[in-house]
Amino acid sequence: MSMDVVDFEIKGSEMQFVEVELDPGEAAIGEAGSMMFMDAGIGMDSVFGDGSAQQGGFFGKLLGAGKRLVTGESLFTTVYTNQSTSKQRVGFAAPYPGKILPMNLKQLGGMLICQKDAFLCAARGVSLGIYFQQKLSVGFFGGEGFIMQKLEGDGLAFVHAGGTVLRRDLQPGQTLLVDTGCLVAMTPNVNFEVQYVGKIKTALFGGEGLFFAKVTGPGTVWLQSLPFSRLASRVFAAAPQRGGSREEGSMLAGLAGGGVLGGILSGDDD
Repeated sequence: MSMDVVDFEIKGSEMQFVEVELDPGEAAIGEAGSMMFMDAGIGMDSVFGDGSAQQGGFFGKLLGAGKRLVTGESLFTTVYTNQSTSKQRVGFAAPYPGKILPMNLKQLGGMLICQKDAFLCAARGVSLGIYFQQKLSVGFFGGEGFIMQKLEGDGLAFVHAGGTVLRRDLQPGQTLLVDTGCLVAMTPNVNFEVQYVGKIKTALFGGEGLFFAKVTGPGTVWLQSLPFSRLASRVFAAAPQRGGSREEGSMLAGLAGGGVLGGILSGDDD
């Protein structure tokens, strides 16, 4: 399928959205639930997979949808097509605080490997697939890095990363050790392995887990400072337990245990 060449504008700082401008007949694909707004001249259509195999018959569509299911994504994506005779705009919002990265696949050699939940939207014609790491150690211990998404084509794709983004261009043989959740995307020529932390004490009490992602150049990697898994764990840890905040609960318990609150509530103010 030919690629649609779209214009875009990324707006916002911490909670960004991307506004894509479509010429008549052009289309963009987006993850289910990512759409923020669209002009009245744009038509929506939910399709199996990414819509790139619509000419391949039912089984081709089913295969594309199955690839997405393996990565934990919805069976469907939504295609937004400009059905009017003038330019129309559609906006896609980031799911949590971070940055939206425009990826020109043509400049990246036609392929980008990214975390399974990083894809936000793309120009019609970009193919979404799965990328299995070749080494068994990555499969057993890679965590977020085991099954990744593969974006193919020569159009624009938009990837979302949590927190602040760091791009590192690795020279041949240059190695970087990364928390597996912090690796957002990489070019396919980057070698990706999983490396054991090395010391039991560090692994158990260091708070960084048992394994690192070891990425070796040549190639480019994009890192995020706030993986969603890390954000979710902090929110869960700070969530109210049995009503009230954790701090309030511990303070009240301490007062009650010491007899202060109990005496006030019982009217004993002697």
